[in-house]
Amino acid sequence: MTRPEPLSRRTLLTAAAATAGAAALATTAGPAVAGTGAPERAHAAPRLVDNHAWTSHTDWRSGTAAGTRAVAGARPGLTLATPEGRTDYTDPHTGKTAAWEYGRWTSPAHRLSVPATEVIASWNARTPAGTWIQIELQGTYSDGAATPWYVMGRWAAGDQDIRRTSVDDQSDGRSSIWTDTFSIDDAASGLRLVSYRLRLTLYRTPGSEASPLVWRLGAMGSDVPDRFSVPASKPGLAKELAVPRYSQSIHAGQYPEYDNGGEAWCSPTSSQMIVEYWGREPSSGDLSWVDPDYADPQVCHAARFTYDYQYEGCGNWPFNAAYAATYKDLQGVVTRLGSLGDLETLIAAGIPAITSQSFLKEELTGAGYGTSGHLMTVIGFTADGDVIANDPASPSDTAVRRVYKRAEWEKIWLRTKRYNASGSVVSGTGGVCYLYFPAHPTPKQSRALQAVGVR
Repeated sequence: MTRPEPLSRRTLLTAAAATAGAAALATTAGPAVAGTGAPERAHAAPRLVDNHAWTSHTDWRSGTAAGTRAVAGARPGLTLATPEGRTDYTDPHTGKTAAWEYGRWTSPAHRLSVPATEVIASWNARTPAGTWIQIELQGTYSDGAATPWYVMGRWAAGDQDIRRTSVDDQSDGRSSIWTDTFSIDDAASGLRLVSYRLRLTLYRTPGSEASPLVWRLGAMGSDVPDRFSVPASKPGLAKELAVPRYSQSIHAGQYPEYDNGGEAWCSPTSSQMIVEYWGREPSSGDLSWVDPDYADPQVCHAARFTYDYQYEGCGNWPFNAAYAATYKDLQGVVTRLGSLGDLETLIAAGIPAITSQSFLKEELTGAGYGTSGHLMTVIGFTADGDVIANDPASPSDTAVRRVYKRAEWEKIWLRTKRYNASGSVVSGTGGVCYLYFPAHPTPKQSRALQAVGVR
């Protein structure tokens, strides 16, 4: 579980975005999604989420390139060609100034099928030593005005060249960036983001032959209505995936420079579980920096390499997805799902999910704690439809597997508003999750991902 969040973090995010209306997203069990064995909504409500990504060679050849080029192959991407220019960057977290060559790629404008109150970018890339990338977003409002170019992240897989970071204090008085999320400041005004472009800047040490290689760049736009609860869905699947179990709690007090372990490490602990479910893991050399007395050193590794030096924590959503994609032939995205039926569709295809939720202790039977924000891994469903989760907020690895009541779990995950312990109205995450899956999914996996709006 995470520590209590500062006011400028997600305690405001969903509240700002979720005042569009009071209708909840109703779901019912229906016919199976072809090839997945999971239920499909019998009466499909309008989807509240738009996912779009640039991943193909054709995608990378679109837009505007300046010092970059598209690379073909089994996994197409974008890399540096002849750099466009050179610039100095002073790392705010080290004070070090260094020169960098760079090239840029700007996507075509993507018109959102869901005019959005929030947008979260995701990227998958390789950044060898001496390289890093910056991701920016510029959008068009529903009244025709444009946003500034907002920095959505400065990222490197390692931490030897720059410190990966979000950028605070970005706003034009109509929208703001909250760590990793673009958010309309006053959703009740009716203002929405109707389209956006993403700009990718690739950096390397001057004179070097090294270059970043970006395989995936995209964003999730959403307009989830205001809701304190959701209608109960009908169970449609009984299946459990064999996902490794790791506890964040056994790491309490470890590595204060990466937020001190324990309750602050729910996100990287969950990420590591799914990375290893797909058969990937850090090498012994990768883990050589970890104190040999610490159990599960791969969790420490995940915390270090998801850490956001501005947020001062490991809970940056896109940084976790990007970390997962540093492992061979994995992809990672941040999205929102609309129902437990969506999760059932994914589980049926063998794809677990990392979900974000907040709740009081009495709202989730058997958890034994309350939290203002926590990530856990959904690995299946019981015959009664209850949620089987690997909950890292457990005292040991063996205690991580939990079964939570379906209706309780669905409510705490999908709502956008809730009451905290003092009776004040605060926000919920509205169905946020991370999805990690193979670079080349099977046909069944592809159908399941497409069914929940991800390609």
